[in-house]
Amino acid sequence: MNLNVGVKCSSIYRPPFFDGNNYSFWKTRMTMFLQSLDYQLWLIIVNGPRMPTRTIEGVVSFKPENEFNDNDFRMLQLNSKAKHVLFCAVGPNEFNRISSCDSAKEMWDLLEVTYEGTNQVKESKISMLVHEYELFLMHDNESISDMFTRFTTIINSLKNLGKSYPNQELVRKILRCLPKSWTSKVTAIEEAKDLSTLPLEQLLGSLMTHETTMKSHEHVESKNKKSIALKASKEDSESNGDGDLALITSQFKKFLKSQKGKKEFKKNFPLLEV
Repeated sequence: MNLNVGVKCSSIYRPPFFDGNNYSFWKTRMTMFLQSLDYQLWLIIVNGPRMPTRTIEGVVSFKPENEFNDNDFRMLQLNSKAKHVLFCAVGPNEFNRISSCDSAKEMWDLLEVTYEGTNQVKESKISMLVHEYELFLMHDNESISDMFTRFTTIINSLKNLGKSYPNQELVRKILRCLPKSWTSKVTAIEEAKDLSTLPLEQLLGSLMTHETTMKSHEHVESKNKKSIALKASKEDSESNGDGDLALITSQFKKFLKSQKGKKEFKKNFPLLEV
């Protein structure tokens, strides 16, 4: 396998680069990169290198180099390749931090402690994220997509720290976090689907489809309300106009019937009779 890591930007063998920011994001990408490149590289990082040993009269000791076989050389070379990939994936500051490590596992563990903290720090972070997970609710006027993005950020952060939830629990949590306006949809999903096997992505698709339908109905209702309001306003205006004209006509007739009105009318219109 060609491991000219990082030689070309377009190479599929170029590892994700870590500049000291967003370690969790890099760690997840780097894990997948190593596993896809050569799964044994990942095992070397997780478990450490297997040093060649020999047993003489029940005593286990390291082999001298002149006794290495092909498999021994391969295992040592895997550790060197894993170190090489990690060196190519970090900037100068992180390189200086891990350059003195003898194995890829030591390098990986050192970065983990530096950016995730000790086990005590991890437990504290997990506790905070679990609390955030337990109180998670969909915000007012928040879209399903935005809500799901916030949700996955929490569960992925927990997963990177070693805390994960089964899919069934995640599905139920999403359904519980929805507002009351979604009650009918939640009930329909619970009755129609087996939540123990329902993929989270399928649930997301179903909720987004329902959200689109709800918005469409709201748009139609809003349009109809505006149309009704406009029609009522027009009718009121026409009714008021007719009323004003009738009032003016009535007052004019009363004026003509009065003595003053008759005199004024004869004066201005002598050829007409009231």
